[in-house]
Amino acid sequence: MARRIGIIGGGQLGQMLGRAAHALDAECTFLDPAPTPPAASTGRVIGRPFDDRGALGELAAVSDVITYEFENVPVEPLQALAATALVRPSPAALFHAQDRVREKQLFEHLDIPLPQWHAVQSADDLRRAAQTIGLPLVVKTRRFGYDGKGQAVLEALDDIDALVQRFDGKPLVAEQYVAFDCEVSGIAARGSDGTLAVYPLTRNEHRDGILRTSSAPAGSARLAELAAQALGRLLRHLDYVGVLALEFFVVGERLLANEFAPRVHNSGHWTIEGAATSQFENHLRAILGLPLGSTAANGHAGMVNLIGALPSSPATLLEAGMHLPDYGKAPRRGRKLGHITFVERSATARDDRLARLAAMLNC
Repeated sequence: MARRIGIIGGGQLGQMLGRAAHALDAECTFLDPAPTPPAASTGRVIGRPFDDRGALGELAAVSDVITYEFENVPVEPLQALAATALVRPSPAALFHAQDRVREKQLFEHLDIPLPQWHAVQSADDLRRAAQTIGLPLVVKTRRFGYDGKGQAVLEALDDIDALVQRFDGKPLVAEQYVAFDCEVSGIAARGSDGTLAVYPLTRNEHRDGILRTSSAPAGSARLAELAAQALGRLLRHLDYVGVLALEFFVVGERLLANEFAPRVHNSGHWTIEGAATSQFENHLRAILGLPLGSTAANGHAGMVNLIGALPSSPATLLEAGMHLPDYGKAPRRGRKLGHITFVERSATARDDRLARLAAMLNC
């Protein structure tokens, strides 16, 4: 009998989990209110809201284990579901990831270095943050906000009142503006038996707050070790089962934690072709209680996100060894519609191809 997996969310990450499930003789059922989410191509979809307790119960009834593919799943209904069904990762991971103040307090508790920060409820709080930390400051909403949404840079004290008004009274967090060398993500899986499997570091390039390109392996052996230590502390503390991504700023040979995502991650798409076991397969292996697969890199991998529109003639763009999954989503400004991945024999060849692709696609 096939293993049965319930997945909350039916976006492109759910779609890729669904594809990985087929190789493990597993079947997926998704919960997503969208009429035709990307994951519909890989399994049945229960078309109801994420916080619909009846729908969550229906999902549990047809699933051996339940997971999620995005971090804004409502926590309370999921906690109630976890009382009677197997939910992996635990809703506790969502509880911390959904609030930037709780997230930063968790990093501090685990001795994971991070930029200076200050919780902000008012203009006076923001002034105190500017005096304590200094300007410029990155100001973000405590909850929600992704791909550059829900954040702004404060460069002058005179702009404080206007910036607070812009966020319409939402609770905020002010962060030290870090002059980083680059951004990297550490991705790791933790099995139900506590086994850890850590992928090589991934270097990420963003524009307008949206991930544009990724390359792996990246960084020095020292940085890889620091990332693995931080990931291990976080995964063990949360008693986590599944794949998690932790984003860092690189400053010399130091890593400063930015945020974590309790799910498979956009910056890990390269693992499908570029690692012995993809992040998607390892997430499923973990939540199903199967042994984790090797995270060793097959070569030097690159990934380009396709934002807003797909190439008009993809066949003329793709070179040998390139892969272009189409998520099946309608074009829209700032929306991830697909990606291109490839693996090269050397870092130089990878970076050259990545630069050519990024230039052609205006990434």
